[in-house]
Amino acid sequence: MYFDTHAHYDDEAFDADRDSVIQSLPGEGVSLVLNAASDLNSSFKTVALAEKYPFFYAAVGIHPHEASGMSDETLEKLRALASNEKVVAIGEIGLDYHYNFSPRETQKEAFRLQMALAQELNLPVIIHNRDAHEDSLEIVRAFPGVRGVFHCYSGSLEMARELIKLGWHLSFAGPVTFNNARKAPEVVAAVPEERLMIETDCPYLAPVPLRGKRNDSRNLKYIAKRIAEIRGTTLEHIAEVTMQNGINFFGIE
Repeated sequence: MYFDTHAHYDDEAFDADRDSVIQSLPGEGVSLVLNAASDLNSSFKTVALAEKYPFFYAAVGIHPHEASGMSDETLEKLRALASNEKVVAIGEIGLDYHYNFSPRETQKEAFRLQMALAQELNLPVIIHNRDAHEDSLEIVRAFPGVRGVFHCYSGSLEMARELIKLGWHLSFAGPVTFNNARKAPEVVAAVPEERLMIETDCPYLAPVPLRGKRNDSRNLKYIAKRIAEIRGTTLEHIAEVTMQNGINFFGIE
């Protein structure tokens, strides 16, 4: 059985068939899903999904693309949402210097505020980091009491080793299966087993052989299979290890 530790079922890509897709997941070997938010509206939707489906859990937060909309009121609403028992993380938060949809300084401020909120609430964080490796690490180091995972990890092996040293987890998605994946296989091979998680980031980043199509949690098996090949183990072992790591990381009973 699989744990999809990062999904976006609140996304409009699922508007036509959301319930039928979600209801099919347990029968396809997916026993847990963590739905991550991207803005305040998404955070409310994510909590609603977690309340509706027993095997769903939620993360609430403001994605760096939406950092310009961050305010004191936003932070208070996130704090209130995080009191729900199905909310197990703050996320996804972080930095994105590829698109720069919000100014970089604004992104960094929103990131720090939400790291501080996670520290206050004793919740782990889910980090989005794209082309912002140095600044992401700097902010992570400034909050040594916060646990976290870099989702859809895209950094170097050196950065991975630094994060592992700091006690963080790394999660891998569809890109690890892509033919042009260069850094990811090297990192996957080196990550300690107890720090490894898998995700779909659906509806985005469908793995090979479904690249370019809408993604969902039923495709976790392709990601787990590729990771098993890289690490010289079995699909079943990766499924079991990543399931337990996700349960431990998010504190799910």
